[in-house]
Amino acid sequence: MTVKVKSKSVLWAYEKHLVDRFWMVEEAAAGVPVSAIFDLIQLTHLNKSFFAGMLNLSTKTLDRYHQGGKQLNPASGELILKIFSLFKKGEKIFGNTSEFQKWIEKPAYGLGYKVPKELMKTSAGIDLIMDELIRIEYGNLA
Repeated sequence: MTVKVKSKSVLWAYEKHLVDRFWMVEEAAAGVPVSAIFDLIQLTHLNKSFFAGMLNLSTKTLDRYHQGGKQLNPASGELILKIFSLFKKGEKIFGNTSEFQKWIEKPAYGLGYKVPKELMKTSAGIDLIMDELIRIEYGNLA
């Protein structure tokens, strides 16, 4: 997976790759470049410490991997691709990523008043947020 991001929208650069879940599985298995995390930092405005903690790495190790052009292991790569997918869905529902970013920072009723950003640290948490976004999309807020 090589995505050069020169565009204003980081999400747009990855969007074509997020259409198919089978592609995501294959891409995660093949290896997602660590540079994708830095693209996510730009997109999400979450800091490097957030992603390093999610992947059980130090920020120094993350920087070293980035400088060395390393790839993530399949589980870590899957998390990163799922977050891109989550932001794509959030942008669609909220109209832009800024509004979605505001939403992930506040407790959400449909998530048991948990803050979505805190649930993003695991694959299951990302799935819960995606399920909530789908409910919001279809107007099922209960």
